[in-house]
Amino acid sequence: MTARQLRPEDIPNAVALQRACFPAPFPEDLLWNADHLAKHLEVFPEGQFIAEEDGRIVGSASSCIISEENWDAHRPWAETVGGPFVENHDPAGTTLYGIDIGVHPAARRKGVGRALYQARFNLVREKRLIRYGTACRLPGYIQWGQMQENPAVERYASEVVSGKAADRTLTPLLRYGLRFLSVIHDYMEDKESANAAALLEWKS
Repeated sequence: MTARQLRPEDIPNAVALQRACFPAPFPEDLLWNADHLAKHLEVFPEGQFIAEEDGRIVGSASSCIISEENWDAHRPWAETVGGPFVENHDPAGTTLYGIDIGVHPAARRKGVGRALYQARFNLVREKRLIRYGTACRLPGYIQWGQMQENPAVERYASEVVSGKAADRTLTPLLRYGLRFLSVIHDYMEDKESANAAALLEWKS
């Protein structure tokens, strides 16, 4: 499985992929539309990737570059990237920031996510950035929390990091070599994750 740069003609299929990757209860208004992806290509074409299987788009990943100050602030998603039109993209920044990644449910466990992340890691090296950073969803939290006396998101993240629990988003990213740093609360509207996210980084 390999990844390539998103092209304008890919946008309709990439938008459709979002709906397959993030069904309800994930908020519809947080999914990409064609205008969002067109702006990503305009602002930072090198950071937008897709993966294909038999000519069909099965994965996509959006990224921008943010300043060191922005990275250190660990703010909510919209404030960090500047909303869906990535208004905080900073070509002079230090961190390649993962805005979004999605893999079609029928194509999971085929190396799609790893290929998209490898493309991101290669870009960090090419641009000589300090790191790749992101804050990822914790969709397994809602089910885990219903069975716990102490359902703190930090505890859930710690158990995933230690291997005592598995999360369909965080667990694979740890296998790709990302390092868990902390939990960000009120990161975005996301019922499954209690609106929280796991802050991660990768350095070459």
